[in-house]
Amino acid sequence: MQPSFLSNLNGVQLQAVENTDGPVMVLAGAGSGKTRVLTFRVAYLIHKGVDPHNILALTFTNKAAKEMKERIYQLIGDSKAHSVWMGTFHSVFARILKMESEKLNYPHDFSIYDTDDSKSVLKSVVRDFNFDEKVYNTGHLLNRISSAKMNLIDPEAYKADPEIQSQDRLAKKPLIWQIYQEYWNRCKRSAAMDFDDLLFNINLLLHKYPEILEKYQNRFKYVLVDEYQDTNFAQYLIMKKLAAQHQNICVVGDDAQSIYAFRGANIQNILNFSKDYPGAQVFKLEQNYRSTKRIVEAANSVILNNQSQLHKTVWTENDGGEPISLLKASNETDEALLVANSVFHSKMTYHLKNSDFAILYRTNAQSRALEDALRKMNIAYRVYGGMSFYKRKEVKDLLAYFRLVVNSADNEAFFRVVNYPVRGIGNTTINKLSVLASEREWPVWKIVSEIDSIQTGFNSGTIKRLKDFKELILHYQQQLNIVDAYDLAQKIAAGSGLIKALFEDRSPEGITRYENIESVLNGIRTFQDEFIAENEGKMPTMSDFLQMVSLFSNMDESDDDDDRLSLMTVHSAKGLEFPYVFITGLEENLFPSSMSMSSRAEIEEERRLFYVAITRAMSKLTLSYADTRYRWGDLNFCTPSRFLEEIDSSLLDIPRKFSQNKGFQRSLPLKSKSESPSTNYNHYNKKEVQAPVFSHPFSDEDVANAADLATGQKVEHARFGEGVICFIEGSGQNRKATVDFKGVGRKQLVLKFARLKIVIPD
Repeated sequence: MQPSFLSNLNGVQLQAVENTDGPVMVLAGAGSGKTRVLTFRVAYLIHKGVDPHNILALTFTNKAAKEMKERIYQLIGDSKAHSVWMGTFHSVFARILKMESEKLNYPHDFSIYDTDDSKSVLKSVVRDFNFDEKVYNTGHLLNRISSAKMNLIDPEAYKADPEIQSQDRLAKKPLIWQIYQEYWNRCKRSAAMDFDDLLFNINLLLHKYPEILEKYQNRFKYVLVDEYQDTNFAQYLIMKKLAAQHQNICVVGDDAQSIYAFRGANIQNILNFSKDYPGAQVFKLEQNYRSTKRIVEAANSVILNNQSQLHKTVWTENDGGEPISLLKASNETDEALLVANSVFHSKMTYHLKNSDFAILYRTNAQSRALEDALRKMNIAYRVYGGMSFYKRKEVKDLLAYFRLVVNSADNEAFFRVVNYPVRGIGNTTINKLSVLASEREWPVWKIVSEIDSIQTGFNSGTIKRLKDFKELILHYQQQLNIVDAYDLAQKIAAGSGLIKALFEDRSPEGITRYENIESVLNGIRTFQDEFIAENEGKMPTMSDFLQMVSLFSNMDESDDDDDRLSLMTVHSAKGLEFPYVFITGLEENLFPSSMSMSSRAEIEEERRLFYVAITRAMSKLTLSYADTRYRWGDLNFCTPSRFLEEIDSSLLDIPRKFSQNKGFQRSLPLKSKSESPSTNYNHYNKKEVQAPVFSHPFSDEDVANAADLATGQKVEHARFGEGVICFIEGSGQNRKATVDFKGVGRKQLVLKFARLKIVIPD
């Protein structure tokens, strides 16, 4: 008998849920209810009698996994929902690795290094090898090592690969292999894995130990993967191995939203699913429940230009909605004011909240002008991608104490807290400890533990302080399996002197830091309560809490209840939705990015990114771009993004009075400003919004030499049309002309960029 909760699904969703056997791909268009399908599919499996322990469901955020578990519980009213193996790739694999750690010569309570920890280790390696820190910067090193691990390339294979070595030599960084090897060794000595190691080591475990592979193949009879288009090579192989025996794999995703190639995501994983699993059933979720018809059609008209895709036609029964507004500004400041004014106008007219709005941009640098404009309008906002709570110094200090108590071999944790609060253990001592540990290939903790029996060169006072610190940590280690996680955390926070040091700082910043420590402790209490409820009364350990924190995602921390406008990059916006969305900076070399225009594949990823941006909007979409934008102090003239031209002209709302601009072609009879309240916005300085002119610049032969231009000459500009030079000022590279253009007004142009054509009188 069909369970009643399935009545909430549409026809295709129902098919995707009920076909539980064999390989299935659910191709889910934006806003089509993919999370609902995943959730209902798991609930349906449990309803059919499948043991929750035999279901593996993988997501990309902890927030998504938590919401799915809660929905499943609501659907089936069964506490067994908590037994489903559901979580992010990293959290689930960390759980398996902890159970199988001895196979790979790791302790059960190995540390998990976040990005800051990894950069710290790499920085120390570069410093110890006396390499140039400007050449071997930690960001580049981490990217190279991460890419290698995602492709299952260890240090030896990295060194032996001629193509990789050639790339490093061309980049004038020929010794990365040496740094990678030492980074690998130091992490191993610290009994630590970074995020990429979790994927690398799971692959190693399943490849090296067939009995372990068989164990988890039998455990996970049903495998479900969310956002399959975002999986990388390592994740792809893990899924393929785990599902090989039963073949009950269900992947959900949208190739049109594959935007993480820079993180290693491989769109071919979803494009080739039917080749990997011949006979796989494919269900296309094409009904959009999120957006208006105009927004859906705009997204469709853009993505249609990509060649590499699994074709589908997204549609909606929602209302047509407002036309898509297009704002043109003279510069980035003007653009920001236009957007802020538009937000303010909509808020006042339609009685909206700040949280109804999102402003998206391609690069983080664009947020500055937008923030300035929003502050002027007193519009509260939040910038996504700021500092994560768990990355604040005082929080990381406390967590480092927890990590050292759980895993005394963790060198990064040791160095972070050995002299905080101050214990008289200075940098000279710390550097000596680091050298001694490297020479012996020991964890620093072992050096301190055997300090009486080895020659360290430390004086008696230093030795006593180090031994006192060791006894402090040992005291808490003895309580690891006796005291619950919350009580132990309180003891460590107080006994380490951390709370006292922060409490004594009564500055506003000090009070905030003190309150953040309280927040960590409160978080452990909440985690403990939830863990007990989900694990049939089992008490969590400090190690369990640290694993949760180390795998926490920035986006999981957002406070949805706060009434603030959201400012974020398009990448950060994926998976979110807002009634009103602004996409800014739609110019060539910005969106699409100049860094992603060397191949069709890169342009198509940029187009998918624009598609994602469009489909975040529910009710109203506004696009904007600027004529000029400063880059590294130079004023650059901008060309409207090619993506704007790909939007069906009938969907755009542009004032009629600007429709005759030279080079601007539209098939639609355009509305005047008075006919549409959605475009009735003014600049701060009361200039009217101008429509874009999609034109092509003059050839080099047509462009006048700057030295030949003079006051009074008639000239033509590729975008502004014909005009007369009013006056010229400056000299050399800074020479500027003020030109009065017909129907546009006066513009000041830097002549080295202006590309003006002299108009010869008839």
